[in-house]
Amino acid sequence: MNNLLLLVKNETIKMIKKKRFYVVLLVLLVLVPMFTYAQMREASAKREKFGADWRREVQQAITDNQNSLGSDRVPEEWKKYRKIYIEQMKYYLEHDVNPIQAGGVSFTREFLDNASTLFIPLLIMGVGSDIVSSERTAGTIKMLLTRPVRRWKILLSKLITLIMFVSLIILSTLLVCYLISGIFFGYGGFQLPVFSGFQLHGSEVDMSNVHAVPQWKYICMQAGLIWFVGIVVAMLAFMVSVLVRSTAASIVIMMAALIAGNILANMASAWTSAKYLFMVNLGLTNYLSGTPAPIEGMTLGFSLAVLAVWAACSTIVSFLVFTKQDILN
Repeated sequence: MNNLLLLVKNETIKMIKKKRFYVVLLVLLVLVPMFTYAQMREASAKREKFGADWRREVQQAITDNQNSLGSDRVPEEWKKYRKIYIEQMKYYLEHDVNPIQAGGVSFTREFLDNASTLFIPLLIMGVGSDIVSSERTAGTIKMLLTRPVRRWKILLSKLITLIMFVSLIILSTLLVCYLISGIFFGYGGFQLPVFSGFQLHGSEVDMSNVHAVPQWKYICMQAGLIWFVGIVVAMLAFMVSVLVRSTAASIVIMMAALIAGNILANMASAWTSAKYLFMVNLGLTNYLSGTPAPIEGMTLGFSLAVLAVWAACSTIVSFLVFTKQDILN
């Protein structure tokens, strides 16, 4: 146990020296203010058009989306998203809740929804894709393996360190989003109700399970699901780092998989077998917001199970390969 703790400490120091985590923080500190400014400009333009009457703004959004449903230019796949959006906005109007109320908490919630399938996984990939392959490139893995420590312990220490940094990345994303956006929109809104539980059955929107969740609780659920996604992406990146000797190749492979998956999620409705690919199941927060699944029949439980299987298989492959392959030559 002491050996494992020392190995984890050693891997943590190496990870800090690589400065990858600091690069992730820098990316957040540069991009989040840009997104916040864009949101502020959009909110300002809407205030000029609708004034302080949020109900009129929501009603206009409903009307615009209803009009688009009759257009032949809008693909059928997009129409199902708009149908559920219309019902969501109507529900907010009926319950006199402002769904577009500006605030640091609201901005963080929307940011997590949009960043969960690509942006945050890419940040995690940048940290995890070379955790093993970089040591092969530098030759330090040979020195590590000359110590009287079992190979599986060395790899386990790297995996534990990676999980720690995945958790730090997600926590940092939450804090940076809230603290920076709060400067412009205020730091309130924790108790604002968010309605969850909208489901699409065929062409009908089922609202029998809709319930109000305080915004702080909703964000905690988002963070938990994104953490799970982050762990799965990290384990897959970890496997690629074990299998591929080149750091650049491992990064390119994971980047291509994530970007391709993001595109595939918008095009895979007719390819039902695609629901077993990990990339198509990364949007776990969509189940909270009521956004229709990319492929009919997918549920939160199904996506969690698929991702868990991918994570377990990638971990098994990583340990089997690392403990058997000839790394010294």
